[in-house]
Amino acid sequence: MIKPLTILSALTLATPVAAQQSFSAPEGCEAKLTVQHKGCVLVNVWTCEADDPGDQWLAVFGQGGLFSVQKVDREFQWVEAYKISGNERLQMPADDPASLTELFAAQVDTWDFTLETEEGIERNVGFDMLTGETIEIDGETLLRTEYTGQTLDGDGNVLDDGSGRQFVSERHRLFFFGESWSADDPSDVIDMSPVEFIYPDEPGFFSDQPKYECNLLDAGYRP
Repeated sequence: MIKPLTILSALTLATPVAAQQSFSAPEGCEAKLTVQHKGCVLVNVWTCEADDPGDQWLAVFGQGGLFSVQKVDREFQWVEAYKISGNERLQMPADDPASLTELFAAQVDTWDFTLETEEGIERNVGFDMLTGETIEIDGETLLRTEYTGQTLDGDGNVLDDGSGRQFVSERHRLFFFGESWSADDPSDVIDMSPVEFIYPDEPGFFSDQPKYECNLLDAGYRP
């Protein structure tokens, strides 16, 4: 599961950066995939020789520019992240690690893990569940998921409480944004579903410019 509500709120505060036309993977790394999403969101994916097998890096761009760079492992645990809102690192071992292997085998995966952030400890508790539905988007076969999760601070106060429907790829071992809503207003659904999957040598690969619903009113952003 990825935290679309948290990312959406932070994307609105991102400071615009100079237009680049493209984004490059670091030295010793290989660019793999670009995904254009609804809601003016773009994700670039790469892997690095120095990392453990199955580790992947994700760069998330919004209308204001680069929002975060995040490392996930082959189970889609959030190992570390570098964001405009501050850096994060996973406390290892997690009480109940997120596991794609468990999700694909049992159709449901619970998780309970803690991130060390610059604001303090954040505990994430919830589950992902396969719905049994498969969808093809831009030639990519994806499994539909549902999730519910909470983010708590070190004192147990709820920082984020939401649910949604996302997509997961067995091929890439990655989650992709979908629809999300907060527990406070479940009728206010935000849709950041994928639109295009772009590979090396295809137009738009490793761009830094989201292109769908980038008018702020249409993109569903909340100040």
